Amino acid sequence: MTRAKTCRFLGFVFLGVLSVTAGGQETCASQPAGLSPVESQPAGQSLVENGRFQIPGDDEPVKGWTVWRPGFRPNSCDVRRTDEGLLMESPGRPFAVGGVNQQIPGVKPGSAYRIVATCQLRNVLSPYRSVMVRVNFLKSGRLIHPSGMLVRGPMAAGELVRFDDVLVAPEGTEMAEIWLEVKWLQGGSVLWKEVSLVPCPPPAPRRVKIGTVYLRPRESTPEKNLELFAEKVIEAGELGLDIVCLPEVLTVVGTGKKSYEVAEPIPGPATERLGKAAREARVWVVAGLSELDGETMYNTAVLLDREGKLAGKYRKVHLPREEWKEGVSPGHEYPVFETDFGKVAIQICYDWFFPESHEIFALRGAEIIFAPTWGDTSPEKDGMVFGETVFRVRARDFGIYLVPSVYDGSSMVIDPMGRILVSNQGKSGLFWCEVDLNQREPWPWVGYWRSIGPRDRMPHTYGDLTSEMPGPNY
Repeated sequence: MTRAKTCRFLGFVFLGVLSVTAGGQETCASQPAGLSPVESQPAGQSLVENGRFQIPGDDEPVKGWTVWRPGFRPNSCDVRRTDEGLLMESPGRPFAVGGVNQQIPGVKPGSAYRIVATCQLRNVLSPYRSVMVRVNFLKSGRLIHPSGMLVRGPMAAGELVRFDDVLVAPEGTEMAEIWLEVKWLQGGSVLWKEVSLVPCPPPAPRRVKIGTVYLRPRESTPEKNLELFAEKVIEAGELGLDIVCLPEVLTVVGTGKKSYEVAEPIPGPATERLGKAAREARVWVVAGLSELDGETMYNTAVLLDREGKLAGKYRKVHLPREEWKEGVSPGHEYPVFETDFGKVAIQICYDWFFPESHEIFALRGAEIIFAPTWGDTSPEKDGMVFGETVFRVRARDFGIYLVPSVYDGSSMVIDPMGRILVSNQGKSGLFWCEVDLNQREPWPWVGYWRSIGPRDRMPHTYGDLTSEMPGPNY
């Protein structure tokens, strides 16, 4: 049985400057690195007053900009105009904060605006955490969303760094604010060169049709299993899907075989058969297999491209007792793969018990994590948390789409807010949902988590997570 569903959610949505269609065509590309601050600004009339910080102000360092400071004034950054731009630094105060802001009238609801800012960083230990450009939208003088939206960046451009994004003003917008913020420079400094906000066409949505399979063969053989799952790949192509996820060790389930009895090289016969189906269907495929590499066996998931070629593989890192007893070896890498619609990663079953792997994938840019899984993704029962809830929390915690394909529980597509967009709900077959990877939906009180969470991490305090601890002696 096949079930089709298209999912769209409306609300406070922002579209990024990098927009790639499912076919891989760029529709609104960012400027290439290495441009001067003037050349990197978009064409058109900027709505920002004194965007190059050249005109002195009467009460402020520069005209048009208001300095902001924290409530606890001793922990403020110094802000002053120089011949080269607007300088922010805090010598002797490593955790000082501060910046400037400007209100911009004439911003219209539903219209798109490209925001570009360039600055020079000197000895800033963590640019992503410490230097930010934020845009707030206001109605009747009040914030439409309390956190506004962080502009994408900083991105390297020679000696400078650049922030570059396209935002769509939400319904009700009457005015915008641009904030240039610094946080915890720890001895470094930021020299702002130029800021602009220019009306532009909105970027096209980046729609992707994602499929997941629920199918548990019984009294079968490895060869029959490959044919059954190849049929689902063909079906995905007939539906026009971009990618489909198959379950874990699919040549094992229902065959009575052990992993070591069906293990084979990758690439090998199994990837050749599934690759043939992928090529015929013109669809990306994620599939779990048992891999034999010389005298080492892994639980592996492969990524096949639309030509049926091996685009990458992930070896399961976290192994339960059932697997290491059989002699399965753990993987030790967390690769992220480029596709023609975005960045994806793969985890396998027991990996979902460990949030660290999801965080690594997200920090490396993965937008969707596919999860070939044996089980169990059942909903809560008797107050206990099962896999369905954990998968939803993992998606929400790291701002990613999660797509498990299972034998026990439910195969699902889960969005970055933790919503289940589609689920097999006890039925066998192929289940799919269309999503827009350019959609940036904010949490009501925090904002768009994918851009905020990584900035607010404190990795220097996490040392115990990367050391061999003695354990809690349970």
